[in-house]
Amino acid sequence: MKAKIQEINNNSIKNRTKKCLQIALLFLLSFTSIQAQDKKAKDLLNQVTAKIKSYDNIAIDFKYSLNNAKENINQDSKGNVVMKGNQYVLNFMGVTKIFDGQKTYTIVPEDEEVTISKVNEKDDNAITPSKMLTFFNSGYKYNMDIVQNVKGRKIQYIKLAPTNTKDQRKEILLGIDVQTKHIYNLIETGKNGTKTTLTVNSFKTNQPLSKNQFTFVASKYPKYYINKLD
Repeated sequence: MKAKIQEINNNSIKNRTKKCLQIALLFLLSFTSIQAQDKKAKDLLNQVTAKIKSYDNIAIDFKYSLNNAKENINQDSKGNVVMKGNQYVLNFMGVTKIFDGQKTYTIVPEDEEVTISKVNEKDDNAITPSKMLTFFNSGYKYNMDIVQNVKGRKIQYIKLAPTNTKDQRKEILLGIDVQTKHIYNLIETGKNGTKTTLTVNSFKTNQPLSKNQFTFVASKYPKYYINKLD
């Protein structure tokens, strides 16, 4: 019975980690391209997109927070990601995720396991760079929202409201630094009261990257179980 309970707890943790990774990717990969319906919002987001596309690569350190007052949940985590084109290396919640443009390598040191999978464009639940190119183009209503002063930085928020009534998200707020035209944070509020916030702590561009930056090297994980899904 104890083993069974432990298995259930482990599955719960893995599911939560998977969800957190999807939210992180949703936020971080939204740097690739954004469009909006509201003209003012669209103009601002077009400036953000143009600025981001001008960089060869981007390196970000970020903070992830999950809060639900009703369930008394308060969770904070930190992570980092390096992106170039549609390739990326994400480190988050003890898991490393590498996308080389064709396959995704999910490395979990706690389980000593590497999962290798091809990108399935038909999987609606998969968060991939190519999907982020059209993520903001449909399924949302866009409007300019509040402006906040954050430590001397002027942050303009744009509100995204899902048009699908079955969507469990009530709204998404995308914060943009008006001066730099960089994304500052993303706040997602669920209909159940859960709020997740991703905040950029460090934003660096055009960094010197190694030739194998986005390459999975199996020899680095000699004792790991390699799980090939495709």
